[in-house]
Amino acid sequence: MIPHDDIDMMLLRLLSENAELSAGALARRLNMSQPAIWRRVRRLEESGVIKGRRIILDREKLGFGVTVFLGVKLSGKKGVPLEDFERAVSAIPEVQTVEHVLGMYDYRLRVVARDIADFERVLRRRIMTLPGAGDVEANVLLSEERRPGPL
Repeated sequence: MIPHDDIDMMLLRLLSENAELSAGALARRLNMSQPAIWRRVRRLEESGVIKGRRIILDREKLGFGVTVFLGVKLSGKKGVPLEDFERAVSAIPEVQTVEHVLGMYDYRLRVVARDIADFERVLRRRIMTLPGAGDVEANVLLSEERRPGPL
């Protein structure tokens, strides 16, 4: 693990708030030279601290008005390997995230759908037919507040 100083942490904080900031803009905010900032960003990318940059899409404006979190318990009777379930669930475009968790359920999924009827179709036809799928608990997202990362 590469040690990170206060400047690295401030740089990461700024990028987590706005990943589009140029090296020049970052340099001005941190009172440093653009090449020095560029080298730091490059080092953080090469070390894996920065894994990539993303855009945030407005799901509602794209026609996906419903987000549901599913807790999925795998059926112990079928003996399906975890990799088979993960591969199959990852192929469903409406499933945005797949998290293997410890607790009441084996997996936590974030599913987007156009509306409740569309979600029901995805649940019945795609998710419940997955290899090893057992009990499922659904929680519909009512609102969400996005916050910058923990830095």
